Amino acid sequence: MPRGQSSVRTLRSVRAKQGRALRQQVPRSSQGDWKPPAKRRDLLAMLREADRHRIPSLIPIRYERMLQSPFAFLRGTAFVMAFDLAQCPTTGIRVQACGDCHLMNFGAFATPERNVIFDINDFDETLPAPWEWDIKRLVASIMVAGRYRGFAERHCAEAVLMAVRAYRENLAEYATWPELQVWYARIDAQQMVAKASSANPLDSTADANARVAANMSARLLPKLTEVVGGRRRIKDEPPLLYHPRPAMAFAREVRAAIHNYRLSLAADRRVLADHYKVVDVAMKVVGVGSVGTFCAVALLEADVDDPLFLQLKQARASVLEPYAGRSAYRNQGERVVVGQRLMQSASDFFLGWSRIGKPPIDFYFRQLRDMKVSVNLDTLPFAGFINYAHYCGWAVARAHAKTGDAAMISGYLGRSDAFDEALKAFARRYADQTERDHAALVKAVKSGKISIAGEQSAA
Repeated sequence: MPRGQSSVRTLRSVRAKQGRALRQQVPRSSQGDWKPPAKRRDLLAMLREADRHRIPSLIPIRYERMLQSPFAFLRGTAFVMAFDLAQCPTTGIRVQACGDCHLMNFGAFATPERNVIFDINDFDETLPAPWEWDIKRLVASIMVAGRYRGFAERHCAEAVLMAVRAYRENLAEYATWPELQVWYARIDAQQMVAKASSANPLDSTADANARVAANMSARLLPKLTEVVGGRRRIKDEPPLLYHPRPAMAFAREVRAAIHNYRLSLAADRRVLADHYKVVDVAMKVVGVGSVGTFCAVALLEADVDDPLFLQLKQARASVLEPYAGRSAYRNQGERVVVGQRLMQSASDFFLGWSRIGKPPIDFYFRQLRDMKVSVNLDTLPFAGFINYAHYCGWAVARAHAKTGDAAMISGYLGRSDAFDEALKAFARRYADQTERDHAALVKAVKSGKISIAGEQSAA
């Protein structure tokens, strides 16, 4: 046995023992508790507060999307669940948390080496926080989404158990690994699709071929752009993709943000980025929770047949901040980028951040659709749904093992299904709460307290 290895194992066993001891203070069964506090927050007031500083003309689109189902509501209200999770028991062990760990924030994407992996892919709310918050938001989203799909309650519960078991067992495995091995760990998306067989949680046509991956922006070119007056520009598809007026002022702001963004890149990546020049920029509405924030897409070219699409998204303070503490980073875009690099096994080559304007607005940058493949929950059969839940739980375990104390968390979780069963109870209870909250939104819209507009008619 190499010298020092014994002491390393001893340190891990000590931390695991400390984790087991935490069960005395926070019984695993207590993790299943959820009931609204006696003075629970005013939901409509929280919704209106979240609308502050959003683009007014896009807010109706946000509510239109949230109305579609309790699952859509859950996706758009990470701030509501953050408040609720802060009322729940925790062990005090912190990790780099995703902060918005629902089913649709996972997917397959290309690494800089052009391999295709499966991982968490949204970090707008990332912040150091209790590990329980991520896994609880995930299982709540599984239960809510399963009900939305019409799966039997027992099947929804089965999917929850599958995700929690994957989290617990993979975390236990990572707890025995050397730290470097954990940081190198990846979930191969091609292997995932092969194992899924007929379940196919992801599009099995996802191509890991390096040549195809390297030309992803070229494949997007005819879909997102057109040639007008001999110049290529991004197509207007209002209200979801458009050039705001005054166009010149908007373009200047985005170009300034891109200039500042380049300074956030490592020197070698800055050399690559400097080969590309900005051709056009446009506003692009994305997601549910992000609707109404400043989100744009930029078309850059090194040559007429060598494009690069960058997405820039406004980064606001994490919804976890009131309960987990302020970020160590003054620029919220930097918070997102650092959190993403910490949690993912491989991150976008063009990740960076910027700040412009008075008052200042923070942004983070990434490539647009860099071989990203996401699940279609509306058509996914149950076999695929439960398989997908398993991989989501695994991805969270890998991220938490990378940024937190895997041995201590694993010691707390143990080998039995005690924690799994507790989270099954939590998922059911919080899904009920989400459905009540969604019903309250529907009522508010019907009474005229909240205005909506269809995406085709919104300005």
